[in-house]
Amino acid sequence: MPQKVVVIYSGGMDSFTVLHKAIADGHEVHALSFNYGQRHVKELDCARQVCQELGLSHKVVDISAINQLLAGSSLTDNIDVPEGHYAADNMKSTVVPNRNMILLSLAVGYAVSLNARAVYYGAHSGDHFIYPDCRPEFVLKMHEVCQIANYEPVDIVSPYLNGNKIDILRDGLAMGLDYSKTWTCYNGRAKACGKCGSCQERLEAFELNHTKDPLVYEA
Repeated sequence: MPQKVVVIYSGGMDSFTVLHKAIADGHEVHALSFNYGQRHVKELDCARQVCQELGLSHKVVDISAINQLLAGSSLTDNIDVPEGHYAADNMKSTVVPNRNMILLSLAVGYAVSLNARAVYYGAHSGDHFIYPDCRPEFVLKMHEVCQIANYEPVDIVSPYLNGNKIDILRDGLAMGLDYSKTWTCYNGRAKACGKCGSCQERLEAFELNHTKDPLVYEA
């Protein structure tokens, strides 16, 4: 049944697809983006532009002050973003401690204030190896907690939890989505680096879907 939902929308290709999936399902979508001090803050510009074009309710919340508590990630600290495939151990430096639990908790609070029934986010199987807060057991426990954390239950929905980025892109292409309106690279430069794990996973997804990535790369 169509319902009011909150979508955690980073501006990346996964959340971009989830956003459109929620819209295609007929839901009243309220997009929520977070500035947590990520070096690839350019993704938020993509999120703003997409939501403006779609006429969606969209909030961008600055929570960058939390970085004084969450040290050690190459996404937020002065640490080089590692290159190489996502499955490599060195990609663990991109983990922001407890990030998704924090973002989901804030999104659930927002959902409650809107009388929204669910919070969507873009966890997928390709992230399970690196990010503990994208694993099915985490999503299940967060869903269970959010059934009792407020007077009204809020569902945690991850449409691609058992799929990977290849599946996400395939679904998005079938919806006719324009992925030039997304940003994936962990480096916040003018062009995507093409070398970090996030870029490599994205490029692989386009290759295996037999189509060309519309982003411009440095290499």
